[in-house]
Amino acid sequence: MAMDELDGLMQSSVVSTSFQEEADRQENILRPKLLKDFQGQQRLKDNLAVFVQAARERKESLDHTFLIGPPGLGKTTLASIIANEMGAEIRMTSAPALDKPKDLAGILTNVTEGSVFFIDEIHRLKPALEEMLYIAMEDFEIDWVIGQGPAARTMRIPLPRFTLVGATTKAGSVSSPLSSRFGITCHIEFYDEVELSSIIARSAQIMNINIDEEAIRHLARCSRGTPRIANRLLRRLRDFASVMGDGKITIAVVDHGMERLGIDSNGLETQDRNILRTIIEFYDGGPVGAETLSISVGEAIESLEDFYEPYLIQKGYLKRTPRGRMTTKKAYDLLGIPCKRNMDDNQGILF
Repeated sequence: MAMDELDGLMQSSVVSTSFQEEADRQENILRPKLLKDFQGQQRLKDNLAVFVQAARERKESLDHTFLIGPPGLGKTTLASIIANEMGAEIRMTSAPALDKPKDLAGILTNVTEGSVFFIDEIHRLKPALEEMLYIAMEDFEIDWVIGQGPAARTMRIPLPRFTLVGATTKAGSVSSPLSSRFGITCHIEFYDEVELSSIIARSAQIMNINIDEEAIRHLARCSRGTPRIANRLLRRLRDFASVMGDGKITIAVVDHGMERLGIDSNGLETQDRNILRTIIEFYDGGPVGAETLSISVGEAIESLEDFYEPYLIQKGYLKRTPRGRMTTKKAYDLLGIPCKRNMDDNQGILF
């Protein structure tokens, strides 16, 4: 590779230092900027506060940080908060956007001392890029091959000390050599009703939405334990209240809006119920494999595994066994379908 090509790495456009899409821009308005403003996840926040303060007192970069959790729980927000708390620049990208080693090298050669480099969906990194990260994370260097054939030589490029923040919804899909290089691991859990109520109240205040306390609590129950969904539903209820009412979101507005959107009081959407009904009616309650179920309900397997299944499992409507997905008695009761077989909790996990 010629030296001018190496210089060209400095011009990489894969990374973004701001939210470029309009949807992200709107969501960014609601993102807390500091740990004290981040609602919920108290133990995680308390630990991060200690790690950040210690790093600042030592005038060092924060250890590489691994954020694990379902979509919409605040991984990107926490990455930005880490940068803000450290007083550092942040660069953001996602693993699918990194196609070749030069894409990653272009970002790494542009990081500044103490900056935060955020990679979303890090479980989707290609092996060659993972290997490049190993050296970058441990030694703050990268190896780059200059030239071709017998004349080729390896150049070691030093990097400033930076903090890599990796986010994933599938921790099990991240290789052990990569995950073991993160000094800090944060597991982000679904939010409870009280935490979501605080988030909704804060968002309503920022967006100047008039909503009463009862409506806030009801909306929190319908939000799948997920702030992103809570904020999305809050915007839609604002629309219903504005067009069909006096602008105030009441419990009646929430009930009407949820009915129109096909969301029940447990936060289950039409597709959630379709998934459960399909397993019961077509596969006798299971077990059924993820690929087969994905085809049956017309849903991408990634959406099935990352969005629908975690909440259905958490709420006790679905369970995963070595042989596949199985519905529980609670799912039969939800859909009003008589249960014709033994629902022993041990069924399906013996083989």
